[in-house]
Amino acid sequence: MVRLGNHELPVAIAPTHPNDGNRIGLFGGTFNPIHCGHLRAAEEVRECFNLEKVIFIPARVPPHKHHEPIVTPEHRLTMVRLAIRNNPAFDVSSLEIKRDAPSYSILTIEHFREKCGPEAALFFLMGMDSFLEISTWRECARLFSLADFIVMTRPGYTKKEISQILTVDVAKKFYYNSREGCYIHSSRHRLYFQEITLLEISSRAIRARIKDQGSLRYLVLPVVERYIKKHNLYAT
Repeated sequence: MVRLGNHELPVAIAPTHPNDGNRIGLFGGTFNPIHCGHLRAAEEVRECFNLEKVIFIPARVPPHKHHEPIVTPEHRLTMVRLAIRNNPAFDVSSLEIKRDAPSYSILTIEHFREKCGPEAALFFLMGMDSFLEISTWRECARLFSLADFIVMTRPGYTKKEISQILTVDVAKKFYYNSREGCYIHSSRHRLYFQEITLLEISSRAIRARIKDQGSLRYLVLPVVERYIKKHNLYAT
């Protein structure tokens, strides 16, 4: 069980959903570089929520990561393609890479809603650290009316009530459904908190290891490690 304030949320249960169309996960991120933690999280969410596809969406200009050293979008896109190529349930989109403007999630979700049609069930995947900052995202109030949100959490992680994270106007549009173990928005979209296997891996730590000439074995896939070495990424 996962605790969210006073609520205990069941995990590893494929939820019901009012839409009968395709179930598609949207997994945005910098992926600088993509690592085994990203891949394992996506696979567990795909399995738990019975998703037909998880689409990785590398950001071109991440609005909340101005101070991090980021390699070119083309390198990050290629590394994602290499990392997911053997999983038929994974795909990658260059949508945000091709967009010159900052990678606002509202624009990305709107794009996929139009592309996939009203019958598709869209699930936006994000980490708990990102969810804690979601009130600063562009058009936060409208985000939850466009897709279901899956917040990936660590085992045993005690989280705040959503009223402590979201603005008052946004939080009051949700109610907690104990039968489904999730919050339901006034638009009927859901907000889930899903425990995933804890892999203490971060892109920042990987970049630091590269600078120190440390091993990347079991942190990134071998094909990604070879690409990083071939192009001398993150070494300086």
